[in-house]
Amino acid sequence: MGINKDQVEGHAKEAAGKVQEVAGKAVGSVSEQAKGMANQVAGKTQSKFGDAKETVKENYKDEKARQDAQRKDTERRP
Repeated sequence: MGINKDQVEGHAKEAAGKVQEVAGKAVGSVSEQAKGMANQVAGKTQSKFGDAKETVKENYKDEKARQDAQRKDTERRP
């Protein structure tokens, strides 16, 4: 399975959101905690979107290979 831009950026946003949440807790800022949690959700969502894109891409390749093999098999028959 490959890695795409959405997966990388999503994980980065998720990590940054966690840091922001912890920093908010450390300084007692509920607002920063909430922003951090929101960024974590956004990052996880983007990462899952990237996962879905990779799954579709892999399934497309598998189906294309299956169809190509089937076509070659059909061409060999008299």
